[in-house]
Amino acid sequence: MSIDWTAEYLRLARGRRFEPARPHARGADRPPAPLSEADVRGAEADLGITFPEEYRDHLLRVSAGHRINRLGPGPDGWGWYGDTDTNYDLLTEPFPHPDSYRAYDDELDGREPPREDAEAWEMWDAECGVLQERKTAGAVYIKEGGCGFSTLLVVTGPHRGEMWFDGRATCDLILPLERGGRPVSFADWVGQGMSMTPW
Repeated sequence: MSIDWTAEYLRLARGRRFEPARPHARGADRPPAPLSEADVRGAEADLGITFPEEYRDHLLRVSAGHRINRLGPGPDGWGWYGDTDTNYDLLTEPFPHPDSYRAYDDELDGREPPREDAEAWEMWDAECGVLQERKTAGAVYIKEGGCGFSTLLVVTGPHRGEMWFDGRATCDLILPLERGGRPVSFADWVGQGMSMTPW
């Protein structure tokens, strides 16, 4: 059975996102207050995930956001203000290590049809779109870095709690943040000023 890649891409592209605007309030230059345990549990239940422990602790003891995208309730449920990229329909799926799709990515590049064959090219382009959308399953765009770069917090799967960097704007790669050859956790990342890159 062949896959209708256009339909699958449209289904994924329509996945639940969060409203883009940040809430405006007096004293918006100050960090928002921490969340209550009830708030955090409500957010976890609504999103279908359990936050990594260090991030959960940050929400409860430090702040709901400020220098990172702020977690809060919206008209359609909980989400991160300032983040329009996280596909909430894919949050519960395990974050895929790039090694798991590298061969498929290369194979897909190698079979790009000629543009003159519009129907075949559109189907191929939709298949590429599905792969790109799935590359960040199980991760939250926790901080936008400008120029198309973002830092990801993995919330599901074997890499849960790790920080990754979406560098697809220039190098077409999603890369792990590491320190001394070890994965960087949320607390490590915060301790390093939230501005780490893989290069």
